[in-house]
Amino acid sequence: MTQYWLVKSEPDAFSWDQQVANKVEPWTGVRNNTARLNLRAMKRGDLAFFYHSNVGKEIVGVVRVAREAYPDPTAESGDWVCVDMEAVGPMPNPVTLAQIKADPKLADLALVRQSRLSVLPVAKPHWDRICRMGGWRG
Repeated sequence: MTQYWLVKSEPDAFSWDQQVANKVEPWTGVRNNTARLNLRAMKRGDLAFFYHSNVGKEIVGVVRVAREAYPDPTAESGDWVCVDMEAVGPMPNPVTLAQIKADPKLADLALVRQSRLSVLPVAKPHWDRICRMGGWRG
């Protein structure tokens, strides 16, 4: 059964356009224990919203887990992991953090409750609602 996620990237460090150009990209650099657990829970085929953090603060696309957790090659030490993400498609109408926060049905979305976490689970009803908001038909 497909699980749903949200992964954050600062667009000046790694943007949606770079994800699309590279097609499949390792999701490296996660250095938070909860986010690491979320990466380890991801299964091949799971879907994630690609969220531009800091600049834009909006969901701009959808990615798919292409390879499950493996040691993060950018980690100098520690038990850090990454997954490979594959671009699926752009969000036709990017969904902003302001829109998400304004929707009472998304009040318990992890993005609202744990705003600093870089890898978050998304419940299926939240996934469906955000897809409708952004015009995603994937």
